[in-house]
Amino acid sequence: MIRRLTWMVALTVLAGSAAWAQDARVEISGTAGWTFSDGVSGTPEDSELADYSRIDPKDAFSWGARIGFLATDNWEVGALFSLQSTTLELGGTSALEVGDLSIYNYHGYFAYNFGDADAPVRPYLLGGLGATQFGSLKTSVGAQREIDGNTKFSTTWAAGLKLFPSPNFGIRLEARWTPTYIKSDAVGWWCDPYWGCYTVGDAQYANQYELGGGITLRF
Repeated sequence: MIRRLTWMVALTVLAGSAAWAQDARVEISGTAGWTFSDGVSGTPEDSELADYSRIDPKDAFSWGARIGFLATDNWEVGALFSLQSTTLELGGTSALEVGDLSIYNYHGYFAYNFGDADAPVRPYLLGGLGATQFGSLKTSVGAQREIDGNTKFSTTWAAGLKLFPSPNFGIRLEARWTPTYIKSDAVGWWCDPYWGCYTVGDAQYANQYELGGGITLRF
């Protein structure tokens, strides 16, 4: 009697676990990787050291976290955060480090997951809208001072793979691009017979290209 009851309880638990795994709709992920960054160019400024015509964040380690909700078996909506701790650098005929800089990304996103909900391998595409925050930095270039940070609208785009060796634990591999509009440089004029003449600008973006991976918990 006790053995039969034990087997019934075990089968009930297993059935409940299978149903729970099948209906899993929430995914929480932690990621880490390497981000290749670039900044913007401008008019060279003469100094005692060199001419500087660019300012760029250096390539550096990055990490992040996200939460996603599967609205259907394929469509996912969620939010992500990432941080790159880097150094801002002036470039031109030579390079000069300005100071340490933290770059924060906050994005809401939509993603499409290919394949069945219980597939062990799920490729996906992701697109999001949000903001990139360039933190304040302390520098001794010119004089000892602190430069305030700034927050800009940005988008983020990614392609990746989710590998699930078990129903509730997975491995995420991803390549993600985050362009952030910084400024536009006037490059000429455009004239229209109806609307008149106006300047044409060349938009410049600070780009982050992240290659990363991490773990995903699904429940």
